[in-house]
Amino acid sequence: MPNTSMLAAAQPFTTGERDAVYKAIFTRRDVRDQFLPEPIPNDVIRRLLEAAHNAPSVGFMQPWNFITIRNQTVRDRVADAFARANEEAAAMFTGERQSRYKSLKLEGIRKAPLNICVTCDRERGGKVVLGRTHNSSMDLYSTVCAVQNLWLAARAEGIGMGWVSIFRDADLKSILGIPDRIEIVAYLCLGYVDELYERPELEVKGWNRRLPLDDLIFEDRWRGGD
Repeated sequence: MPNTSMLAAAQPFTTGERDAVYKAIFTRRDVRDQFLPEPIPNDVIRRLLEAAHNAPSVGFMQPWNFITIRNQTVRDRVADAFARANEEAAAMFTGERQSRYKSLKLEGIRKAPLNICVTCDRERGGKVVLGRTHNSSMDLYSTVCAVQNLWLAARAEGIGMGWVSIFRDADLKSILGIPDRIEIVAYLCLGYVDELYERPELEVKGWNRRLPLDDLIFEDRWRGGD
């Protein structure tokens, strides 16, 4: 039996509290280059990282680490590594799609006053981790939950965040001194913004559209074809 002295009442949020949660979810955006130069105060950074650290994790293994990066020289090296990978990525598209890709502005690494690299220590918790016995990727999924917590907290603080995924892991590990055994999950750019797109930028700029939710919901079994 659980120790009832350790349990808290599971009361629903007030209407205002609930609306604030949904507002953070629905107005969160991937910010690419709209960052202001104003630095983020240390106490705000701490709140954001506390929110990330309070994410759920399978087996309560908490596999994440957070590397905060404000040094301009380090960010310049990361930006150069990104630029090399971005050229490779652009070459994978053809025609109009390639032109549209090249028109997207991805300047957050240098422009945002704070970068954060989120990693996953896949050895944390030992060889056998509760809940990970049959799906070895649960530690990675748990780390992504920390990223989402960070993103929603940033939105609540009026801070924009962008996720940079175009780089070679080896380049980033070399720049940041990350051991080979550690997995890089996310490289994030954070900073204050004075405006956000009403819809996701890639939707606004015609790259893709949000899929209808009803097309993605199945009941009892898979209904999406082979």
